[in-house]
Amino acid sequence: MPSLAPLKARKREDYPFILDYRTRWADNDMYAHMNNSIYNFLFDSVVNTYLIRHCGGFNPARRTPQYGMVVHSHTDYFASISFPDVAELGLRVKKLGQSSVHYEIGLFAQGQPGVRAVGVFVQVFVDAETDRPNTKTGMHPSLREGLERILVRLPGDDEEEEEAKAKKGGSSKL
Repeated sequence: MPSLAPLKARKREDYPFILDYRTRWADNDMYAHMNNSIYNFLFDSVVNTYLIRHCGGFNPARRTPQYGMVVHSHTDYFASISFPDVAELGLRVKKLGQSSVHYEIGLFAQGQPGVRAVGVFVQVFVDAETDRPNTKTGMHPSLREGLERILVRLPGDDEEEEEAKAKKGGSSKL
């Protein structure tokens, strides 16, 4: 498992896109902190907000020629957040393939230092008619251009990629 130290050191400035979310009372669980399922809801929301606003008219709510299918997600939790905090969700692209994109989302509590959680979302963009990646063209050019604007390499990225290659026997095709 890669070291968590680079993730724990994440700062708001590491993420080119920030989206605020005002937590709700219903987001808390019985332990008085935000329920784990809400983190996934927020990660999906920041990704789709960015796609809609910055990727050439891409809109996942309409059946467009391509859409992003989530194929992997995980979260590393470092500190809790709860109502009435305002969450700041930082988004970056950590890896961009022909049809896939690896996002990293940093969750911060507004006005508080330190990252609370870091999530990874992997989407593969598939053709709406076949639900399969287009192996000839990959993702739509305007989508790729928008994603390239937030492509940022950070400490720890290489370590994660090496571990993923080792698990797959040395090759990665996404």
